[in-house]
Amino acid sequence: MWTVLIILLVVWAVLSVVGFAIKGLLWLAVIGIILFVGTIIFGMIRNRARKR
Repeated sequence: MWTVLIILLVVWAVLSVVGFAIKGLLWLAVIGIILFVGTIIFGMIRNRARKR
């Protein structure tokens, strides 16, 4: 499970960098940041659920 989350975080980070590097793709950077934060929150929730 952690492997998938780490891969997703890397993909979202790359999308954000590409979006900021190319001015016309700023929307891609915004989506990448939102998905990055969402993946972190999802991982934290799953981790808490496992500990119970």
